[in-house]
Parts: sequence; structure tokens; C-alpha cells
Amino acid sequence: MAKASAKDIARAARLAEALKIHYPDAHCELDYRSPHELLIATILSAQATDVSVNQATPALFARFPTPADYAKATPADIEPFIKTIGLFRNKAKAVHAAMTTLVEQFGGEVPRTMDELLTLRGVARKTANVVLGNAFNINVGFVVDTHVERLSTRLGLVAPGSPVARIEQRLMQLFPRDQWCDLSHQLIFHGRRACKARMPQCSDNPICREFGERCELRGEAKRRSSEETKRRSSKA
Repeated sequence: MAKASAKDIARAARLAEALKIHYPDAHCELDYRSPHELLIATILSAQATDVSVNQATPALFARFPTPADYAKATPADIEPFIKTIGLFRNKAKAVHAAMTTLVEQFGGEVPRTMDELLTLRGVARKTANVVLGNAFNINVGFVVDTHVERLSTRLGLVAPGSPVARIEQRLMQLFPRDQWCDLSHQLIFHGRRACKARMPQCSDNPICREFGERCELRGEAKRRSSEETKRRSSKA
């Protein structure tokens, strides 16, 4: 991957400042009280909404207060608490296996390194980055969820069609390390509240207006406008 240019970094800095201004309270919207609860909630959030996870976890966390409680149980014991979340059977197995590994290999504590977190079932880089950044304030990488992936293209930070790994590498080039966690939340907030996948509300949004020149929606709007102009001209 080519190194980010000074121009690209300067543009990214302006975007970061705009996001900070518009979303000063952006934060992880998963509910948790400890690192292991955040780890579990993040595993459950795959292909699910934070809202659905937050509806399920209070009873789950009350029934299984510690990693050891999950390890002593079975996936079948966990399933009833998360059956409202998609893929709940696979996720019950992942949660049980991850908590068992915490107990057997890490003394019941959530590890603080990427390599160790990646040994846990159900944990890939996105989940590990969420846990490290939010539970421990450790910026190892950049969280790239579906919103960050979409916005990275629409805001011109990466080329269209870039794979997740390349998006993360590019964002790590463009933004200072100490901003990675906060910026991921701000981008996610923007994606959930304005630059949505369906029915985006970008037309009057200052961030989209200033930084969305490469957005496919803007290109589509221009195309429709041009076609409408031609249609009207032909009738004149």
C-alpha cells in the first residue's frame, strides 16, 4: 500500500476535527461493566445491532457474573439468554469457548494484547480492537465495522471495493494512533445517524457536504439531475 500523502493526511485531520465537533459524545454503545462483559457483548454483536445485544445482556450477565461461571456452564445453558440475537447457537458456543480459554489460559482475565485476544474463539481484529480500545485504552488498530467500511469509501479515505484489512491499514496511516478509538466511534455515530446504508440523511449534513465528494450517492444524484435537465430541455 502506498504511503499516505501529506495532502491526504491534512484532509483526514480536517475530517477528524469535524467529526469531533459534531459527535463530541461518541462512545461505544454496547452496555458493559467489565472487560469480559465487553468482550462477550462484542462477540454477540456480530451481524446484530447493539440495541438487540443490550436487550439480551442484562439477564445474561446477571446469570453468569464471571468468566468462570460461563466455563462451568454449557453452550446450551447460555442459549436461552441470547436467543433473540441472530446466530445465537454459534455465538453461545463462541462465548462459552472464549470464557473457558480465559479461565484456563489467562487466569480469568481478558488479555491486553492483540495476539492473545485472537486466540479466543469468536474474536477477530474488529472485536479485539473494540476491547483493547474501550476496556484498556490501548490503540493497536482501527475498528472497521460495517459503518466504518461504508464511510471510509464515501468520505474518500479508501478506494471503492477495498477489503477490510486494507481499510484498517489506511486509516492507521491517515490518523494519529491516539485518535483511533475515538474516531471509530465518531465514524460509527455518523454512519448510524446520517450516512446510513439505506435512506441516508446526508443532503444537509456538513460533513457529507464537505468530505463526501467521492460518495456514490452524490454521483447518482448528479446523474439523475443531469438526466432530468436533458429531459426538460428535450421538451422545451
